[in-house]
Amino acid sequence: MEIKMVVVEVMLVNMMVMVMVVVMVVVMEVVMEVVTVVVMVDEMVVVMVVVMEVVMEVVTVVVMVEEMVVVMVVVMEVVMELVMVVVMVEEM
Repeated sequence: MEIKMVVVEVMLVNMMVMVMVVVMVVVMEVVMEVVTVVVMVDEMVVVMVVVMEVVMEVVTVVVMVEEMVVVMVVVMEVVMELVMVVVMVEEM
């Protein structure tokens, strides 16, 4: 009887160890999954930030160009005014 008990105990311990190993492997896999997802999310965030920066750059450039255009238009109007004044003065 004793020998049988010991064999059963050893089998039980083996089973427990196997289960522990399987659980450890599963936990490791889950952790790896979570880590890869986090890394992916991090990369997504980095990509988003880079895209946002590029968009901001483009927007600032567009705004600058628009301001340039506005300034050009204003300068043109002023020049036209001056020309008109000069023409009027000459006619005078």
